[in-house]
Amino acid sequence: MNIIRRPFRYVNFNSVFWLIGINVLVFIATYFSSQRNQQYMITHLSMIPYAVIELKWVWTFVTYMFMHGGFQHILFNMLGLFIFGIQVERQMGSKEFLLFYFVTGTLAGIFSFVVYYLTNNLIVALMGASGALYAVQLAYAILFPNAIIYIWGIIPLRAPVMVLGFTVISLFFIATGGGGNVAHLTHLAGFGFAWLYFIIRFGISPLRRLLGR
Repeated sequence: MNIIRRPFRYVNFNSVFWLIGINVLVFIATYFSSQRNQQYMITHLSMIPYAVIELKWVWTFVTYMFMHGGFQHILFNMLGLFIFGIQVERQMGSKEFLLFYFVTGTLAGIFSFVVYYLTNNLIVALMGASGALYAVQLAYAILFPNAIIYIWGIIPLRAPVMVLGFTVISLFFIATGGGGNVAHLTHLAGFGFAWLYFIIRFGISPLRRLLGR
């Protein structure tokens, strides 16, 4: 069997709760400490292109996923991880889910670094689990294409439509230069690497699954 597609033994140890817990602990340690410690953690854990280039802080391609810019930022990311991640982890198994989460999130961070480098935007601080979260949302839509998601608890959408909607929104903000400090390219990178993950790792066509074929 191809080692790339060799499956893990299925086990579910609820890694989503561990990920949420680590994110919350890092948030508390960052934003409820002294200003000096807060700045230290933001600088050393966020992905700052200049620091990667000059100081070789390559670990930030992973640690940026555990940093968040405020309460609303971490609240919505962790809520999304809870809603979609639990179901995806149950389907994949915890080992596969963690591999998926960190591979897509790390690659989204590297992709963002390349874009920042090419556009000479070297001082920006990339933080947040959104790249990995968008990958998890796409995985949810692929694994459960007929699932209904209620946006704001009111508007019913099939999971693939939800993913399409998020993609269109990100593309709109990229094209218009809007969206404030939200890293929409990182979001799309999360989608893109999740798409490739399903093709390479599982041999599954995401498009066929999303279209219900």
